[in-house]
Amino acid sequence: MAKVSFYLFEKSPERQVESACRLSRKILRQSERVWMLCDDAELRQQLDERLWSFDASSFLPHGIDQPQGSICISAQKPEQADWIIFNFNSEALEPDPKFSHIIEIIENNETAKQIGRKKFKQYRSHGLVPNTHKL
Repeated sequence: MAKVSFYLFEKSPERQVESACRLSRKILRQSERVWMLCDDAELRQQLDERLWSFDASSFLPHGIDQPQGSICISAQKPEQADWIIFNFNSEALEPDPKFSHIIEIIENNETAKQIGRKKFKQYRSHGLVPNTHKL
């Protein structure tokens, strides 16, 4: 069963893209692979650009629709297993054995919080118990 984590930015103005880069760097150090699921083409582009420049000391290897890499940015769900998936879409993900961990990043604004609350309830209805990290 997949693990679900919510990262709630209650005080920090940090953007979702920055948080995803920071968490991805940490995940890659543990030899895990990251899938960034994102319907929004503009946000996919922002993620791609930020992953190039996020860490001055090391490149975060990634690609758009390149599942062979360490980080894949895509509008499609992965076909292979063992991904840590960042869900940038507005709906919760159904449990899937391909995901070892689902990460939701909730920015500090009312719209994001409303979407986050809805997703939290959806995960609970799927029988998952999300972990919450307040930042």
